[in-house]
Amino acid sequence: MSNGDIFVGEVIGTAILILFGAGVCAAVTLRHSKARASGWVVIAFGWGFGVLAGAYTAAPLSGGQLNPAVTIGIAVDTGKWGRVWVYLLGQLVGAILGAVLTYLVYLAQFQANVPDEESGEEPTPTLGIFSTIPEIRNPVANLVTEIIATIALVLPILAFGLTKGLGESGTTVLIVSLLVVGIGLSLGGPTGYAINPTRDLGPRIVHTFLPIPNKGTSDWGYAWIPVVGPLIGGVLAGLIYNAAF
Repeated sequence: MSNGDIFVGEVIGTAILILFGAGVCAAVTLRHSKARASGWVVIAFGWGFGVLAGAYTAAPLSGGQLNPAVTIGIAVDTGKWGRVWVYLLGQLVGAILGAVLTYLVYLAQFQANVPDEESGEEPTPTLGIFSTIPEIRNPVANLVTEIIATIALVLPILAFGLTKGLGESGTTVLIVSLLVVGIGLSLGGPTGYAINPTRDLGPRIVHTFLPIPNKGTSDWGYAWIPVVGPLIGGVLAGLIYNAAF
């Protein structure tokens, strides 16, 4: 595959991932959404389906990595770093594009993010639609959570490559999607499980510049944790895989 194929595949696949993932967060969060207050289980499955759709779409072009932690974990395992920058650039551009598309889908709901005159309900904070927010703000604990959750993602992905039948049957992407759902349900409670640097960074950039009424802070003071944590997790997963398998 060429650098152009990799870039286009990662842009398209990551955009779909974020469109589904941020889209389900918007559906559950925003006032006047039919899915409002559907809960965490709905969010976890929405992100899983986003991985499913994005990775299957990108697979013929780029392999559908869609996550710098996965890309770096694979590079640590294989020692092949030459095209890592192409994957990472495509993933960031795709994440930004997916966040913009989510905004357009829910444009009317975002524009209605104002105090409700009848009920007195305050505007909804919108950062959680785009990026992660910890339930308890503890940088060390939050970083550890993201590292462990990312290892729980990347290490199985590397191990799936040992099972030849999965790749031949095309079910690897389906299993990874279910893995993401499981991580969300089991490990997502403390931080919202970024487990993907561009999944958090790209939409946070978009949130900063979007003209959303009463959107609240973009919280750049926390933004390094969902970037650094998954990158560390990806490196550790690659090293563990090399040592154990």
